[in-house]
Amino acid sequence: MFATKKLAAAFIFALVFSAVAGLADFAAANPGSDTLPVLVMPEEYVNYTITCVNGTLWAKIDGTYPLRILTESDGVSSCVLAELPMVYPTPPGTTNIHVWVNGTELEWSNWSYDTHHTAIGDWAMIYCVVSPVSDFFLLTIHYEHPLAVVNGSSLFLYDLNISPYLTPLSNSSIAYFTVRFESAVSDVRAYTTWTDSVWNQKDFALSSEGDVETVTIEMRSVLGEPLAGDLVVMFNDSSAQVPEEFPYWFVAVPVFVVAGLLAVIIYRKKSR
Repeated sequence: MFATKKLAAAFIFALVFSAVAGLADFAAANPGSDTLPVLVMPEEYVNYTITCVNGTLWAKIDGTYPLRILTESDGVSSCVLAELPMVYPTPPGTTNIHVWVNGTELEWSNWSYDTHHTAIGDWAMIYCVVSPVSDFFLLTIHYEHPLAVVNGSSLFLYDLNISPYLTPLSNSSIAYFTVRFESAVSDVRAYTTWTDSVWNQKDFALSSEGDVETVTIEMRSVLGEPLAGDLVVMFNDSSAQVPEEFPYWFVAVPVFVVAGLLAVIIYRKKSR
C-alpha cells in the first residue's frame, strides 16, 4: 500500500509504497520534467506470519509489489525519472524494516512531516528514495510489529491504498494475502473498512497443515467500482495460558481426614 504524495500539498502518485514527492522535491530530483509519472500495479503479494515472541503475538510481513511506469508507448505523456521518493505507513511498534528494489536494499528514514490515518489509529511513516528508476521495478519490503488487542481479540490491519494505481490503461489490481499462523488461534475473522466504525465481513479460505493454519484472501480493485478499503484480520489467541480449574479434591481429602481424626479423638475421650 504505497501512495505517492506532495511534500506540501495533496498530490498522490499512487501505490503501496506511498511514493512521496513534493513538487519542489520532484522538480529538484528530476530537472526539466513537468510531467508526473503514472504508476500501475496490477497485482501485489503480501505474506503474514503470526508468531509468538516472548509471550506476545507478532506479525512478520513480506510484501512484493511489481510496479510499472506507463510510458509514451502506453499512450501517456511520460518523463525520465532520476529518482522517485516514496513513503510507507508502519503500524505502532514496527521494527526490523527492510526495503529492496530489484534486490538492492534501500536506506530509509522516519518521515516526520505527517502521519497516515487508519481505522485503528494514526500510523507513522518511513521515507526512502528509489534511484535509478526504471520503467518496471520490483519493490519488496519486510517489517515486523506486535499485534493490537481489541476487546480481547488480536488483530492487524493492512492499509490497501490502491486507488492511485488504477487508470483506464490499467484498470484493475488484485492483492493476494497469505496469513500463516504459527501460534494456536481460533475464531478467525476478516473485514474490510474505510472508517473507524463501518467494518464489512470479508470471505477467506482457511487450510491446516499439522499445527499450522493458513488463511488466504484476495482483494480485487477495479477502476470505477466501489473499493473495499483496508483489510483487517481478527482472531482469538488460543495459546494464551488459561488458569486451570483448581483441583478442589486436594482440599476436600485433607478436610475429611482431619474431620475423621477429630471424631476419633472425641470418641476416645468420651469413652474414658
